[in-house]
Amino acid sequence: MRRIFATEYMALDGVFEEPGAWPFNFWSDEAAKFKLDELMASDALLLGRKTYEGFAAAWPNMTDEAGFADRMNSFPKYVVSTTLDTAEWNNSHLIKENIIEEVTKLKQEPGQDIMIAGSGQLLQTLLDNHLVDEVRIMLHPVVLGSGAHLFKDGIEAFALKLTGTQTFGSGIVILHYEPVASE
Repeated sequence: MRRIFATEYMALDGVFEEPGAWPFNFWSDEAAKFKLDELMASDALLLGRKTYEGFAAAWPNMTDEAGFADRMNSFPKYVVSTTLDTAEWNNSHLIKENIIEEVTKLKQEPGQDIMIAGSGQLLQTLLDNHLVDEVRIMLHPVVLGSGAHLFKDGIEAFALKLTGTQTFGSGIVILHYEPVASE
């Protein structure tokens, strides 16, 4: 069975919205290697509509020597949206209904990990239904003061178990968590 992991950029004050330029003040060779390694360990993206639209607007025009852009543009992208009618980015597939059943089927297919980037609402839905195997927070040493948070006020409480950390010279700390099964 494939694993689903979420990878999220986050500021110290919990802001995780579209990162724009703020993470790149802390970018380093270590951060680039981490992101490339997790991408190469995956063979599909699972995205919510907002993240998909941002990625689809940017990635098709990108190139790099490491192969990151080629990988992003070529492998399957599964977009969870009830409002999109089409998904034009290369190799994109819409999931418009039966989200839990469709994602469960994806997990049962052979292959590498499935990566969720951004997509806070989708991540919460999948966590609520025990479909996420790992959450990776790429914590940046910056306070933004305002912005969207990964976990919204009013959600049901749940626990995560810290399974590993990585620290980069730029101040970024990667926190690896696994959901704790509810009793």
